[in-house]
Amino acid sequence: MRMKYLFISWLVVFIGSWVMYVQYSTYTELCRGHDCRKIICDKYKTGVIDGSACSSLCAKETLYFGKCLSTKPNNQMYLGIWGNLQGVIKCQMEEAARLDFGTDPEPRKEIILFDKPTRGTTVEKFKEMVYSFFKAKLGEQGNLSELVNIILSFADGNKDGRVSLPEAKSAWALLQLDEFLLMVMLQDKEHTPKLMGFCGDLYVIERVEYTSLYGISLPWMIELLIPSGFRRSMDQWFTPSWPRKAKIAIGLLEFVEDIFHGPYGNFLMCDTSARNLGYNDKYDLKMMDMRKIVPEMNLKEMIKDRPCESDMDCVYGTDCRTLCDQSKMRCTTEVIQPNLAKVCQLLKDYLLRGAPSDIHEELEKQLYLCIALKVSANQMEMEHSLILNNLKTLLWKKISHTTDS
Repeated sequence: MRMKYLFISWLVVFIGSWVMYVQYSTYTELCRGHDCRKIICDKYKTGVIDGSACSSLCAKETLYFGKCLSTKPNNQMYLGIWGNLQGVIKCQMEEAARLDFGTDPEPRKEIILFDKPTRGTTVEKFKEMVYSFFKAKLGEQGNLSELVNIILSFADGNKDGRVSLPEAKSAWALLQLDEFLLMVMLQDKEHTPKLMGFCGDLYVIERVEYTSLYGISLPWMIELLIPSGFRRSMDQWFTPSWPRKAKIAIGLLEFVEDIFHGPYGNFLMCDTSARNLGYNDKYDLKMMDMRKIVPEMNLKEMIKDRPCESDMDCVYGTDCRTLCDQSKMRCTTEVIQPNLAKVCQLLKDYLLRGAPSDIHEELEKQLYLCIALKVSANQMEMEHSLILNNLKTLLWKKISHTTDS
């Protein structure tokens, strides 16, 4: 009997130690804020980079890394405290981003970070560099010269009226990040978090109280034991009241409008997940993670003529899919589902659960019409606008008289 208790005690200690080791290993791999800060501050102290957050991060030490929110080692994300302000710190841990096509990234040419612009580059030459970059990335759309001026204004971190070479190196590194580029273009939009500052390719955005559209975070061992179908149902238990959900959903539909054939072209949402969306204490939607929202022109360039055996080989992110041309064994460039269809799929259970009985049937009908949208359909843009407006009107009429609106 004694041997049995000793064995059980040893087993408990062994399993507990193993769990603690796995948790610690996972944390140290995902959460590398110390490394991120050291890399950035080393570059700042040697005069390579500069920016509005550099002094606070590296000299005054008034910008602190708080709770780790990272989900991937190469994309560090932390809650941050900057003086008396709260924000979210984002930092890149790889020298160059990979093209995320499934599990087999395409070969990439290594880029030496902060190597451009080079010494001797004038402000006018830097403006030309940025303009050419935008032209290649976005095409001849919108007022690119105005966008260049916005970047130069942002790059002037100390607001002395000029952009130094270290500030320009930081701005150029940030421009390689799709999320930063989109944030700059949508800074006047309600659903884009405000940029607070930068240093190298590290940047700080405003903090949002709720960092997921719905759901509850559970320890990974418990996650393994819960069936995926039950997990999805359980997520819907931890949501705000229905009128507040409706307000959040209207915000998401407005964001889809903002990036659908805007002044700088069409942008595609390639990871439509609840964890990429948040909202504030007024239940206004805020985009938490926009790394997989990319210019349509850019995506077409990346995916065209990619070798494929099936449609599964023609995926960018998690849900930007094109077809595999079996006759050529190459990916086509036309993305199958528009943003709105993917957003409606995400919102279906979220909105139908607890929906008022007098609009439930009509809401369900509009959501399924929305999910069925295809990019290749005739008059897709007209149908897109009609369905989007119908959904917004239906939700707004139901909550406009309530305090939640």
